[in-house]
Parts: sequence; structure tokens; C-alpha cells
Amino acid sequence: MSDSLKDFRLVFVGPAEGQTAVGDYSEYFARAVRPYFGEVVEVRTGGPGVDGVRDIGRHRKAVAAAVEQAPPGRVLVHAELAAGGVSAFWATAGLAGVPVTATIHDPPQGIWWPARTRFVAHHRLLMHGLHYPLRPVSRVLEGAVNGHRMLFALSKIGSRSITITYPGANVVYVPHLVKPRPDILPAQSRPRAIGFFGHVYRGKGFELIAAIRKLLPPDMTVRVAGRGTEHLPSADGVEIVGPVEGRDEDAFFESVRAIVIPYNKRHWYAETYPASGAVANAMAYRTPVVCTAYGSLAELDEASGAVVVRADTDRPGAAARDLSAAIVELVDDQARLTRIGDNAERCRHARSDVSTAQAFAAAWTKLLAGTVEAST
Repeated sequence: MSDSLKDFRLVFVGPAEGQTAVGDYSEYFARAVRPYFGEVVEVRTGGPGVDGVRDIGRHRKAVAAAVEQAPPGRVLVHAELAAGGVSAFWATAGLAGVPVTATIHDPPQGIWWPARTRFVAHHRLLMHGLHYPLRPVSRVLEGAVNGHRMLFALSKIGSRSITITYPGANVVYVPHLVKPRPDILPAQSRPRAIGFFGHVYRGKGFELIAAIRKLLPPDMTVRVAGRGTEHLPSADGVEIVGPVEGRDEDAFFESVRAIVIPYNKRHWYAETYPASGAVANAMAYRTPVVCTAYGSLAELDEASGAVVVRADTDRPGAAARDLSAAIVELVDDQARLTRIGDNAERCRHARSDVSTAQAFAAAWTKLLAGTVEAST
């Protein structure tokens, strides 16, 4: 099946590593699918608000050149699309006569702010004054560009939202890739502590840390790690670790029994259903998750390594109380910690980089077989 891809060049368009969680995902994803193709050409972009108009033009030319230089009829373009990642969107818009697929990281739309160049991003009033009233236009624009392409969703809820919004798209669900990580102590053997992990921005729930801390037993440690966490205000009983990579990341996860993910509404444009990179990271370390039921988190359960709390995220005080109660119940229950940690272990193998690449290769093979038949 996958051998047929060896005749193709993959033109991969996505943020560079370190350019938000999508860039980190892109790095592992590109590495995982590379063996399936005869050749892979990567066009790596900046993250949201990083690229200017000239950068977009440069990326667009690079994609066009990579397509033109490929053997006729033997090229596939794939993009990683996120809310404000303008370059990946515009670099693949309007490509004719070549199959283009995309992973939608913030369903149901691949991009919510199509004009969020570096200049626009630095002017908040202009940014939202332009995009908010033009939401219907951006949705139509997205439909014109991607509405009939093969689109990949990393959650079931995200997949449904794309299908509803763009019924002409060929939507394929593949769970969020879980990165390879070393085996560490099982959750039940770790210190009596919980962690908050991720990239700090609106909707991640980091503002609830202080309230949750007050409701936990005094001897239960709270540790916070990830990009931007070093700028969070300090609080009694909260250890701010800051960004972690490599062995520091391993050590952080081995120091907590569970990761708390209190996501809430990310922005006021519309409901979005991104799959959680923080959940995937916890899975990679066989670490149970305690999370809200916001967005795609609602489809998690104990079988996938998570305790989902049906908290009212519009009422921070109530959400903190519900989450803290669930945290204590889990962290102090050795049998339950063991069971949920084992479930996370099974999921990390089922959603590994190898399994993810196989699923994408199968979908691409089917797509390209139809494309080749149509052209002969």
C-alpha cells in the first residue's frame, strides 16, 4: 500500500520547531512520514504573527517551485494549518493541478485570522477590528481554498465540526501524534504532586492555578512548566519551573502524578475544537490527566488516560472547586492512578509517531490512487 508513495515528492508546509505547539508537532510529524515518500521538501514557516507579507510571498514561491520541480503527476502538498498561521495557508492557496491536503489544528477552520501578518498582529485593535466583523468572509475564503480538499482532524469532535462547516471536504480523523519519550516511573510511584504544563496563552486556564492551589491539601505540591510559564506570578505552594526540554521535561513529568488541563474559551470568534498537545505530552509520559470538558477534551475518558470534569468554565470559582476535588480523589487513589496510567500507556502506543504516519500514508495512498486514475 504505502510503497506507491515512494514515487511521490511530498511538499510539507508547516511552522518551524519552536513556533508554538503546531511547530513542535510538525517537526515530529514530518520526520515520521518521511520514510514513506521518495523525496520530502520542507517549507517551514513562522508561527502566528511572525511572518510578514514578504515572508508569505517567499514561502508561496518556495512551494510553487517545489511543485514545479517534481516529476509530473508525482507530487503531494500537505500543510499544517493553525488559527493565525498565515504563511501555510496562503502558500497552498490556489495551487492547481496538484493534490493538496491539510491538518486542521483549530477546527472547524484551518485559519481564523487570514490577514494576521506581523504588522497586523502588533496592532491589537486593527487585528480584531479587521477579523471579527469579517468572520463570515474568512469562513467563505477557507471554504474556497480548502472546502473540497482532504482535511485531517486530530480529534473526533474536530472532525465532525469540519464536516458540518465544509460538507464538501474529505475529512479524515487521525488522533493527535504522541511523541516518543523515555519510560519513566509510573504515576503511582511518583511524588504526591500535580503539574500544569503547556504554552501560556488565552484559554489554557493558567489563571486558575492560584484558586486550585488554595483548595488542595497544603502538602500536595503544584508544579508549573512550559513556554511562558516563567512569566506567571509566583504564589505560595506553587513551583514555577519554566520551559523544559529533553531530560528536564522527563524530570518534570516524573515529579508529578497527574497533569491538570483546565481549558476554557480561547477567543470570542466561535467555538473551536483543537486537539490538546498537552494531553499528548502527558500520554507520552504515561501520566494521567485531569481536565475540563471544554472542546475536544470532552471526548476523553479514563480509557484514554483522563479524568474529565464537567466544570462550568464560565464560573472560575466553581471550576476550581470541581477540579480540585477531582485532583485529590485521583492523586490519593493508588489503584485508580495505576489503572489510568496503564490506559495512557496503551494510548501512547496506539497514537505513536509510527502509527500516525501509517494512518496518514493510508489516506494519502487512497487519495493519490484516485488522482492518478483520473489523470490517465
